[in-house]
Amino acid sequence: MFIFSLYFPQYDPYRRGEIAIDDFLFLLRHPQIRAELDPHTLTVLEIRAADPHRTSVSYQEFINMMTNRRSDSFRLAIASREQEPQVYRPLQLGDSAYLTCFQRMLGDSAYLTCFQRMVRRVAKEYLTDEMDRQFYADRYTCFPPPMFIPLITLLEIGCFVYYCLESRMFTFNGPVPKDSVFIFRPDRREQVWRFFLYMMLHAGYVHLMFNVIVQIVVGIPLEMVHGPCRVALIYMSGILAGSLGTSVFDMDAFLVGSSGGVYALLAAHLANVLLNFSHMELGVVKLGAVLVIASADVGFAIWNRYTTQREQGSPPLGYTAHLMGALAGLTVGLAVLKNFQQKLHQQYTCWVALALYLGCVCFAVFWNVFYY
Repeated sequence: MFIFSLYFPQYDPYRRGEIAIDDFLFLLRHPQIRAELDPHTLTVLEIRAADPHRTSVSYQEFINMMTNRRSDSFRLAIASREQEPQVYRPLQLGDSAYLTCFQRMLGDSAYLTCFQRMVRRVAKEYLTDEMDRQFYADRYTCFPPPMFIPLITLLEIGCFVYYCLESRMFTFNGPVPKDSVFIFRPDRREQVWRFFLYMMLHAGYVHLMFNVIVQIVVGIPLEMVHGPCRVALIYMSGILAGSLGTSVFDMDAFLVGSSGGVYALLAAHLANVLLNFSHMELGVVKLGAVLVIASADVGFAIWNRYTTQREQGSPPLGYTAHLMGALAGLTVGLAVLKNFQQKLHQQYTCWVALALYLGCVCFAVFWNVFYY
């Protein structure tokens, strides 16, 4: 890096702190610089320079790459032990400049195992920076594996099977165990555990299947990238927001299901897509898919509340948790699943969003304590 810092000012005569991409590529081909850099760092620099949309490289950006500055949010998911050293082929002058950066990173996919393909796919979908993607794909060992989402999913399925066997009922909208110690009931709100443990119950197999599928498809990759602690924080913040929101806006409703946590995960991923919209592949398609799926599920919950459950004499089940969970995911998700190239105004936005969530929680707690 010392040799590179000596040559850098020669191509920045106006002291703007950046050089043209052609000059940067020329420096990367300098024999002394290639001898100073290790193969991995050299490959990462060449991947950055291969972006067809890039016109310049700043000196600060180069320093960040050389000092290995990466986001802690996905470092938590990477095992601390180092893998065997790998040899990377430096890009040659004859390589096409129009290949995508991630295609260059993958190399010959024929030699990748199914696990390696899966890890690279997760990196491509949930990380926006090519350097972060390669670091994650090279170092992630799935040890420890994702634990929180699989454990929660198994517990929810187990509870549903138990109450189905107990009631000898298995329908698309039942059973609803209104006498369970887990269900959130407006007349039992002094039992604090119900504000959290209602997530273990579900109103029918359709309700359960939707939540389980989203938890597996969205939650497990998020846990692989950001670690169990951050994902658990988002999930449980959605669960708490769902019960508190229902107690304020739908005071007579019972509440079951993990929809609050599920919508928090969906909204957190949506926030990540919005913050990194210019870096995400097919960002519009992903955004549209999330909105369509979420709208269909909320519509089913509303229809079930005012038609089927009323006809069957079941207790009224709230749907406010869907919306409250989504708001929790958007607020807490902004602070937890940070933008990987975060600017100063985005940092302030994260703190404002987190303060908004905590303020709403405090208001709902005071509402339940002093209003009733």
